[in-house]
Amino acid sequence: METVNPTPEQLQKVLADTPKDHPVVMLNLLRFRERAQYKDETADRSGREAYSLYMKEAAACVRAVGAEVIWSGRSVGALIAPPDESWDQVLLVRYPSINAFMAMIESPDYKGVVRHRTAAVEDSRLVANLES
Repeated sequence: METVNPTPEQLQKVLADTPKDHPVVMLNLLRFRERAQYKDETADRSGREAYSLYMKEAAACVRAVGAEVIWSGRSVGALIAPPDESWDQVLLVRYPSINAFMAMIESPDYKGVVRHRTAAVEDSRLVANLES
């Protein structure tokens, strides 16, 4: 099943299960559309181009909550995965807390740029991780 954005139920479960005073590292696995699919405009760009625009515009939102991209790269293949699963890009983003992550995704500025991510991404995974 292709997934692009978290459901409210998924967000609530992660909020409930994650200590509020620990840093959280979000693992992002992304597969891009060939062409970005915007709901409200006819921008002609690839999925990768739309995601690059999202990253550029979302950078201020990430910094505003004290978060940082700690690693970003291109996936070259999976050694252990279902045979039809592949990812175009992988990111690790460290947030000071799960509350900082929620503050970012609920901010008006972020809500203004997330449309590029939604248009760009065909399938994704976003996994919250605690550092040990």
